[in-house]
Amino acid sequence: MKISTKQAAITAAGLALATGILAGCSNGATTPSGAGSTSGTTAAKVGLLLPDTLSPRYESADKPYFEAKLKELDPNATVLYANANADASKQLQQAESMISQGVKVLVISSVDGEAAASIVVEAQAKNIPVIAYDRLIDSPKLDYYISFDNEKVGELQGQALVDKLKQEGVQPGDGGILMANGSPTDPNAAQFKAGAHKIIDASGYKVLAEFDAPGWDATKTQDWVAGQITQYKSQIKAVYAAADGLAAGVIASLKAANISPLPPVTGQDAQLAGIQRILAGDQYMTVYKAFKPEAERAAELAEMLIKGEKPKGDTTVKTPGGVEIQSFLLTPVLVTADKIESTVVEDGFYKASDICTPVYAAACATAGVK
Repeated sequence: MKISTKQAAITAAGLALATGILAGCSNGATTPSGAGSTSGTTAAKVGLLLPDTLSPRYESADKPYFEAKLKELDPNATVLYANANADASKQLQQAESMISQGVKVLVISSVDGEAAASIVVEAQAKNIPVIAYDRLIDSPKLDYYISFDNEKVGELQGQALVDKLKQEGVQPGDGGILMANGSPTDPNAAQFKAGAHKIIDASGYKVLAEFDAPGWDATKTQDWVAGQITQYKSQIKAVYAAADGLAAGVIASLKAANISPLPPVTGQDAQLAGIQRILAGDQYMTVYKAFKPEAERAAELAEMLIKGEKPKGDTTVKTPGGVEIQSFLLTPVLVTADKIESTVVEDGFYKASDICTPVYAAACATAGVK
């Protein structure tokens, strides 16, 4: 079945399209983007804070999609943008700068879900609503949360591994699974992990060892896997990697140890390198999250908040502290080699020419990527 971003948006249950146009003027910010100014009026400013450059998605997808949608909704609105480069203290300083510049809404993908709670407190003191984008913030004062069903992501990953092991005839007593989880400071990582454990723990397959990668660091994950190979060797039948970046570290370590054939390895984010590893047979699967509808939904919600509207979420999500937050969750999609064409290519996330470089041309032909 072919799955598109349009379908993802439908399953998410949409926010109403905000079409109000606000008047504007220059905001004097150091990193503004948007339509700019109109003489004699005041433009609304929206702060967009993204967490790092480790994952290419934030700079190449989330930021431009958010800016384009907000400009479409309100040509006079201005986006103040900052990337924290995985530094929670830096992100706090960036948020404080935006608050001092008079933003009407803050949209934050946090470096550290607990540390970012202080940003919410400072914003609320100025009556500035905060949208947690992609990553949940552990604050009872958070206004909204927009992301994907993160526990479902882990379930998709865990189920893919279990199904693959069964397909290959691996019995639960034959060996087990290594788990390379995401950052312990990212609430999403805990949700991915919980979803994966839900499936794996019920399957009968043993978790040999697991690791929470600080800051989603692939190098540290690679080093950890090297140690596990020394200890478990042929017992390693599969590796759960929470994201494509971690999968790269896992696979590098397996190859360095001359493990052949490679055990199935999961991933997430549908990074170009991850898609190519799947075609090459090095990585088994990834999870595709259509970033465009996620970013556009955040822009729509920001515009509604600027206008004083307070829509009800499609659902609620509990913070780690147990507070229910109004939320909008999109549906993640499993991608294996046979689904690359019907997901990331059909959606225009990548062109076939981006994926099918000469090294991968034969694999693309086999998988029907064109």
